[in-house]
Amino acid sequence: MTVTERLRVGLVTAYPPSQTTLNEYGYHLARHLAAKPEVDELVLFHDDVADGVGDVPDGARAVPAWRYGSLRNPVRIARAVRAADVDVVLVNAHFTSFGATKVAAALGLFLPVLLRALGIPSIVLLHNLVDTVDLEKAGYSSSPLLTRILSLAGSLVTRMVLAADKVCVTMPQYVDVLRTKYGARHVYLAPHGSFEEPDAVERDLLATPSLLAFGKWGTYKKVEVLLDAHALLRSQGVDVEVVIAGTDSHNAVGYLDAIKRTYRDLPGVHFTGYVPEEDVPSVFGSATIAVFPYTSTTGSSGVLHQAGSYGCPVVLPDIGDLAECVREEGFEALTFDPGDAHSLAGAVRALLVDADRRNAMGEANRAAACGIPLADVADWHLAHLQEIRVLPHLTGAES
Repeated sequence: MTVTERLRVGLVTAYPPSQTTLNEYGYHLARHLAAKPEVDELVLFHDDVADGVGDVPDGARAVPAWRYGSLRNPVRIARAVRAADVDVVLVNAHFTSFGATKVAAALGLFLPVLLRALGIPSIVLLHNLVDTVDLEKAGYSSSPLLTRILSLAGSLVTRMVLAADKVCVTMPQYVDVLRTKYGARHVYLAPHGSFEEPDAVERDLLATPSLLAFGKWGTYKKVEVLLDAHALLRSQGVDVEVVIAGTDSHNAVGYLDAIKRTYRDLPGVHFTGYVPEEDVPSVFGSATIAVFPYTSTTGSSGVLHQAGSYGCPVVLPDIGDLAECVREEGFEALTFDPGDAHSLAGAVRALLVDADRRNAMGEANRAAACGIPLADVADWHLAHLQEIRVLPHLTGAES
């Protein structure tokens, strides 16, 4: 396909001001796709937001096509896609993208099956796999029996996703799982990609050191260990502040309010709430260290890539996909034992007293995060979208 044969591309994604998973990734991916000469029009099939989406890139239009938690999402999206008459569809998805409940989340990922039935070529950009998640530690299961049931259900949902013409994943181990366990041969690997390459940040060495935790809180991302470590550091005479950025996750509403009540007497703690896209640089730019107080992981970490792009030193637990991402992509981090405030406090203190080490780590993380721009990753997705447009439904698991 030549540049003159331009594609009309549909992108199914959460999109700001939505606070749903992958909204920020969807924003930057849309911006880069819409700018490509191969794209005639980009149609954003986004989740419902009260006042509509803002900052739609040139060459794109926004269509509200689904609602987080709705059981009708796959049918509604498929109808919107068909009405828009796009050539190909890219689905930007996480296993909980379409709902907090297990049924809503699973039904949303039935979308590739419907698109295939309608003859609409599609690619799913899948940011995690159920097979690599510790369901109990991540808060999705409360017993071994439920874990077994959810694992079987997750395998079924994965097979539904594999109905897409191609599936893209962001970590090599995901490719191995899909090929070995599911026999999929229509899987390709693409890096997460850096949203942009910000100007290097010069942190104010005279300011009070700041520990930044950024995310959606309350399931496997919990701030208690960070606040307990903060209390330990203060008791040791270490002058430090904690910034907790972000909101409750959809299935842990009220978590941060409870945290504020529990730790109301602990000084030096700041909660930002939702961080708009335009404020993200200042939040990361003012951080001395980015801390990841996770008990488990559910995929490649967008926050790690953001922290790296702003040259943040990182402290994180050596667990799951987070550790894999550090090893595979060249990030550097100090690690702590998950849930252990003393271990976390020790790692933080080791960095606070060693400016040279912080600077070297920040530079290494910036290089790792900015090595492959999302603009280049978008080119890779477009090459695959062009291929399935020319040869629809000939790249599936059976091929």
